[in-house]
Amino acid sequence: MSDTLPPCPECASEFAYEDGALLVCPMCGHEWSPVAGDDAPGDAVRVIKDAVGNVLADGDTVTVIKDLKVKGSAQPIKVGTKVRGIRLVDGVGDHDIDCTVPGFGPMQLKSSVVKKA
Repeated sequence: MSDTLPPCPECASEFAYEDGALLVCPMCGHEWSPVAGDDAPGDAVRVIKDAVGNVLADGDTVTVIKDLKVKGSAQPIKVGTKVRGIRLVDGVGDHDIDCTVPGFGPMQLKSSVVKKA
């Protein structure tokens, strides 16, 4: 165990202390395992699901499930537009799909507005 303990994941208090195998926050009473806390930020496997719960992967083809307004364009991306060869990324906000939309060009989409084709 390192000399400095991590802050509480619930209230961010810096006054956490060890109690056997667990860490305890005296401010909110939250108890957690220090091993689980170390693994959470470094998770390399991230699961991104579409609007209906299907797991997405790089290279998948997805279909847009609702009209999407595009800034700077007079026309929206229509329902049913197929987007091929997506890439999963950590985008701006909750935009987690990087793709090229036919007729619009490269952009990022939210996984909540697409479904796997």
